[in-house]
Amino acid sequence: MNGFSHIGLATLDLDATRAFYEGVLGFRVVRFDVMEVAEGGRIRHAFFDCGNGSMIAFMEPRGVPGVPATYDTGINRGLGVPEVFYHFAFTADSHAALLAKRAELIAKGIAVSPVVDHEGWIESIYFKDPNGLLIEYAWQSRALGVDDASEEVRIRFSLRQRSPVTDFRRE
Repeated sequence: MNGFSHIGLATLDLDATRAFYEGVLGFRVVRFDVMEVAEGGRIRHAFFDCGNGSMIAFMEPRGVPGVPATYDTGINRGLGVPEVFYHFAFTADSHAALLAKRAELIAKGIAVSPVVDHEGWIESIYFKDPNGLLIEYAWQSRALGVDDASEEVRIRFSLRQRSPVTDFRRE
């Protein structure tokens, strides 16, 4: 086994989600199902190709008994945890590609964090999708070694201070 097949998430507006993942990120829908639920309602389910055999999928329930009509699809707020906890990252192939992706997102009107250097091993940019999900593009700037796998305090921060991860800008 290697990698993952797909990440499954929820949306309340699959049309807006599709516009974002296709129009802004450039992913294409590779499978789109409508599931009719015997107890009532239906679920639209779209899979987007993220590259290298990985996909991200969104389900949009409509009128399904037991599923609320509205809920927080951004996950973190609903759980009461900091908004950086649940997120997912796509790969940037180089530092230049990371900078280019940031510029592309800004040109499309997306608020994006500055490049965040995570202790010299990975650099990232962060932004949110229409569902409130935190998305990251990351470039691994060096290979990880044996020392990287040892548990040790490497970072100290305050939850009361503004985080560079969520310092979204449109410039």
